[in-house]
Amino acid sequence: MQVKRIVANVEALDLSRARTFYQDVLGLEILMDHGWIQTYGCQAKATVQVSFATEGGKGTPVPDLSIEVDDVDEALRRMTAAGFSIEYGPADEPWGVRRFFVRDPFGKLVNILVHA
Repeated sequence: MQVKRIVANVEALDLSRARTFYQDVLGLEILMDHGWIQTYGCQAKATVQVSFATEGGKGTPVPDLSIEVDDVDEALRRMTAAGFSIEYGPADEPWGVRRFFVRDPFGKLVNILVHA
């Protein structure tokens, strides 16, 4: 047996609110929409990972999701322009990432990062 995919499931009473954050700002596409569930993603092959942590690094809270992007400063600009408040960063971390934390429309703390 081999794990093929791990999907984060976020409870959301208004699915349309996900579109601004995950599609409009981050550029993910809707891969599945059954009306009661929408799955955002990209067709690129992803690495299967799940992390468990006592903190988010440098004493920050543990984020609910981590999303790696190719340009963290552009992601930061888009989040700010869309009116999402940044809760941490941007910061260049000693473990080799540049990142910031932002809350999605459902209150989930999201770590947006790029590897240096």
